[in-house]
Amino acid sequence: MSFAFKRLGALLPLLLCACGYPSLPTGPIPVQAIPAPQAGPNHPLVIVLPGRGDDLKDLADSGIAAAIQRAWPQADVLLAGATLGYYAEGRVAQRLHDEIVAPAHAQGRRDIWLSGASMGGMGALLYEQRYPHDVTGLVLFAPYMGDPELIHQVAAAGGPAKWDAGPVPAQVDASNYQHELWRSVQRWQYPGDAQRIWLSGGDSDRFLQSTRMLATLLPPDHYIEEKGGHAWPVWDAGAAVMFARIATGRIH
Repeated sequence: MSFAFKRLGALLPLLLCACGYPSLPTGPIPVQAIPAPQAGPNHPLVIVLPGRGDDLKDLADSGIAAAIQRAWPQADVLLAGATLGYYAEGRVAQRLHDEIVAPAHAQGRRDIWLSGASMGGMGALLYEQRYPHDVTGLVLFAPYMGDPELIHQVAAAGGPAKWDAGPVPAQVDASNYQHELWRSVQRWQYPGDAQRIWLSGGDSDRFLQSTRMLATLLPPDHYIEEKGGHAWPVWDAGAAVMFARIATGRIH
């Protein structure tokens, strides 16, 4: 069995939609570019990843690009349709790097933000895990952080700062990637890392427990909790606040 299908097996419990197994990708991650409303040099670039069940059209219809650009009109937005199949393939971080982020760097882009909701938030964390500090920062909306048993284990330890992640494994694979996501966010305890991360979720989100635990590692004004559940209108509202703060230089 290939690593791609091993990873798929690990993702199935919470990420698989009811319609069956996702199709593995046959081409590059599809993208849609939304140029900044305000012209100017050195535009920041915000790359947005979809949640489970969303494709590029759903992402375009979600309102997230408009929310970002209302708050930060100098920002170019790139919607990246990294659907469930790209995760099932097992190379979503590498594809994001090779197909999207590295070409942007090659074009001279230096202020690049990676954002994602739910499964897309996990994708952003997987990218940061493999390519640390390759982007300016992460903006996360209720990221998927693993099975309930693992979430309860971290909570029982008193949160991620107190949780003992144990020895570092020889490799990250389908059996331990959720565990290693939590190990990777423990770096947010250090000032150089926490300043780069922004987080939002809804007060009735099904991932609220894990989102609030992540928030304990961040500066207080880097976490926004909106009214509502696990849905784009909630994340759009959080985006409006977070990107306005980023735009006005409130990373401190």
